[in-house]
Amino acid sequence: MRILLTGRNGQLGRELLRALAPLGEIDATDQRSVDLTNKDQIVGAVRSGRPDVIVNCAAYTAVDRAEAEPQLALAVNGTAVGVLAEEAKRAGALLVHFSTDYVFDGSKRSPYVETDAPNPINTYGRSKLEGERAIAESGCRYLLLRTCWLVSGQRKNFLLTVLRLAQEREDLRIVADQTGCPTSASDLADAVGRLLSLRTIPGGLYHLCNRGEATWHELAEEVLAATAARRERKVRITAIFANEYPTAAKRPRYSVLSCSMVRRDHGIELPHWRDGVRRICAALP
Repeated sequence: MRILLTGRNGQLGRELLRALAPLGEIDATDQRSVDLTNKDQIVGAVRSGRPDVIVNCAAYTAVDRAEAEPQLALAVNGTAVGVLAEEAKRAGALLVHFSTDYVFDGSKRSPYVETDAPNPINTYGRSKLEGERAIAESGCRYLLLRTCWLVSGQRKNFLLTVLRLAQEREDLRIVADQTGCPTSASDLADAVGRLLSLRTIPGGLYHLCNRGEATWHELAEEVLAATAARRERKVRITAIFANEYPTAAKRPRYSVLSCSMVRRDHGIELPHWRDGVRRICAALP
């Protein structure tokens, strides 16, 4: 299997390099080698690599900054994805793409399923939804995976931010009225490897994230509990409302994703989010 992997240096891209290595030859690109705002570079990468599978984990993920850079967010998360989809169709390749829980508005109070109507409330979510639509309209073979609250021991994410703040402060104020599914990038990459290893590789839209749900406050508590032995002093966490911590982008209050369909159809189930967080924390230097 020839695999073109975009976004090799992101937290998911690094884990996919590891998880997909047994499946075949990987041509991995980053922002320097393939600029996703440059159509010619995208087309050139696909046509020169002649992949059987394109795995796109490159994305504009700065949720708050996207409010000030909507055109850039749309170019990377929407327009570029459409180009990849068109090239996948031309090459007869499968496109694997990752989307987000932020395509939903958070008004639901039970886990979102794949057939729920998207209604993003921020620029980032709208740009990711445009990418989803571009794929569906292209006519290419695709596996579209929505995931949620990605964390790892690399790059920039909420888990590492909590640990950095815990070194600097004795009191942390963390939002406790927004709920999602914290997902280990390593667990997600392993699941993608299993999906691509199936005798018949699935297509269509699936939700894929760690089991369980948590608020940001509960996630921070788990991170600090898992790393408590490394700190000389106790760090207190105070639960606050989202309106006490204003951000440029609105976040859904509830964006838990139901992964029952991928479990039913393909027997894929990720571990509980607490297990994923503990493994990440245990592996930190």
